[in-house]
Amino acid sequence: MKSSNSHSTPIRARQGGSLGNSNPSTALPPNVQKNGANAKRRKIIRILAYVLLGVFGVGLGSAIYLFQLVGQVGYSSVAIVNNADYTPIELGSLDSEQVAEGDTSSSWSTGGHTKVYVNEKFPIKKVAQKDPNVENILVFGIDSRGTDDVKCRADAVMIVSLDNNTKSIKLISLMRDTGVTIEGRSSTDKLTHSYAYGGVGLLINTINDNFGLDVQRFVMLDFKSSSSLIDLVGGIEIDVLPKEVKYANQSINEENMLLGTSVPLLTNSGMQTLNGVQAIAWSRIRHADSDFVRTSRQRAVAMALMKKVAAQNRIKQLSILGDSAGMFETNMTQADLLRVGSAAIGLVGNIVEYRIPDDGLYTVQENPWMMIIDWAKQIPKLHEYIWGRSDI
Repeated sequence: MKSSNSHSTPIRARQGGSLGNSNPSTALPPNVQKNGANAKRRKIIRILAYVLLGVFGVGLGSAIYLFQLVGQVGYSSVAIVNNADYTPIELGSLDSEQVAEGDTSSSWSTGGHTKVYVNEKFPIKKVAQKDPNVENILVFGIDSRGTDDVKCRADAVMIVSLDNNTKSIKLISLMRDTGVTIEGRSSTDKLTHSYAYGGVGLLINTINDNFGLDVQRFVMLDFKSSSSLIDLVGGIEIDVLPKEVKYANQSINEENMLLGTSVPLLTNSGMQTLNGVQAIAWSRIRHADSDFVRTSRQRAVAMALMKKVAAQNRIKQLSILGDSAGMFETNMTQADLLRVGSAAIGLVGNIVEYRIPDDGLYTVQENPWMMIIDWAKQIPKLHEYIWGRSDI
């Protein structure tokens, strides 16, 4: 699959007029001013949630910053420390760590979602923002099989770059089977495993160390959150190929067992409306073709959801936001979300995407199967894409 730098369908957020009155002779009472400020703040939160809901929707090869309309956030505290205060993990100390099968002792059908995995041994290493006009945020899903399956693999890893220089939002997918250096492991390992070995801190540090990025903030979601979000919009339109029906149904059966549901199997190929479980099952197909095609399916689901949300009227959009609140976790504070939301308002008309590793910039290692990147060529190209310069 070739990487795509094409523009996606923009999601436009309507911006209202200014609040209050700047004329001193007609100044409003303090309580009215306060109510006006609160209304403006709530409006920014709603716009932020709407924009990011559309952009990162399912979290499959995608991500969301989601805020309850009253300002409550699924906040997860993860320490961020300076290099001087960071204690490096001894080389080889994680070699005995294994990525186990998921724990299904607590199913999503009982309610809730999988909590983000935070390992106190792996705080996020503080990295200075390379460009004050470009903020890079990690949005990722997890390959969990139940609400107790906290120590699992990262899936659909994406960097969301908010670029005020080019007035764009850039979505950069990092292939989960990319070979990287993971602190504490003595040999190259898969990017997806870093989350299982050391939680979100080690995942972010691994991304920054290998790709030369400056990520400090994240959003995480699980399978249940993703499928529920699709159901909130009434399903999405997907063109299912004949060869995909069998494998999608295998995934649907598995998810029915995990979720305690009875979602119907696909009976035919072609363009059709898939519900949440069906759509996520389709996007996670691994054996019909390749992981590159799997990533393209994840993007197709994200784009279909984006268009579906954008097509709803405002009342429905706000209903979706309210119903989906609490499904996701982030280390962004309310102030962070307000700041990011304010920045994103002016960028949603220009959304582009990219994939790592890029075509021709990697080789395949068969055992264990990994994509080995040509770092000397890939890093400059990635940095050029994000910051407009390869030497940053």
